[in-house]
Amino acid sequence: MDDVTHLLGAIERGEPDAADRLWPLVYGELRALAAAQMARERPGQTLDATALVHEAYLRLAVDKDQSFSNRRHFFAAAATAMRRILVEAARAKGREKRGGGRRREHPDLDTLPADASADDLLALHEALEKFAAVDPVKAKLVELRFFAGLTLPEAAECLEVPPSTADRGWRYARAWLYSAMSDDPADDSPEEKTADG
Repeated sequence: MDDVTHLLGAIERGEPDAADRLWPLVYGELRALAAAQMARERPGQTLDATALVHEAYLRLAVDKDQSFSNRRHFFAAAATAMRRILVEAARAKGREKRGGGRRREHPDLDTLPADASADDLLALHEALEKFAAVDPVKAKLVELRFFAGLTLPEAAECLEVPPSTADRGWRYARAWLYSAMSDDPADDSPEEKTADG
């Protein structure tokens, strides 16, 4: 068991200084994750990587209902927190909601992270929220790949599924999200042909 996993257990048990000991151990990785997130943002953001790390950590520390089984679970939760913070920031900018009379191009989830605008980020977030209602495991897979930057094998390990299942899930999720983010309205309750597909 690594130090982070040990300290996460100590926090859950209510040990008084465990959270203070955890911060220095996770800060570097959280900062790298936040820097990767901010690199995807357009210039002129009010948030920087440091602010994003602090806000995400604060949200994780304040949420007493959440516990973390291990390092990967913690960093996946951090990626989710960062995603929510970035979406809130994009909404706060008062940008026009996607669509707005313009034709939206079919986005490419494999290249979107490199140049995601606030509109693209909001469109992905909205589509991912709908997809999570249909298939929460595959939605978490997308979140781990897109927002946490995990490779497919790392995401499969985090979700405790075989790599082949993760690969099929990633292909299915991308197709569903492409449809949801395109001009054609997505079917909010797609049926899949295989149980693990």
